[in-house]
Amino acid sequence: MFGDMMNMMGKLKETQKKVEETKKRLDTVLIDENSNDNKLKITLTANREIKSIRIDDELLKDKEQLEDYLILTLNKAIEKATNINEAELAAVAKEGMPNIPGMDMFK
Repeated sequence: MFGDMMNMMGKLKETQKKVEETKKRLDTVLIDENSNDNKLKITLTANREIKSIRIDDELLKDKEQLEDYLILTLNKAIEKATNINEAELAAVAKEGMPNIPGMDMFK
């Protein structure tokens, strides 16, 4: 029993290390999102860090329109990044879960 506990602890530490490595890798995964008319382009990482924003000159003439574009496009980009982030981290966590009786809901 003690050996099983030590094995589980080792597996959990290994999983934690893999999760941290995955988070670092997700810093290099870039998501591009454009407004419907391509007047605004946003690039962010899968860890939801904004890397660039490209704004068409036409949008600079109308502050309210630019704000609307930013909100819509940023929200779409963040949603995509969150889906990728959660899927990647869940896959790593699921892979590293020890076989604990009654805890098979994660499999």
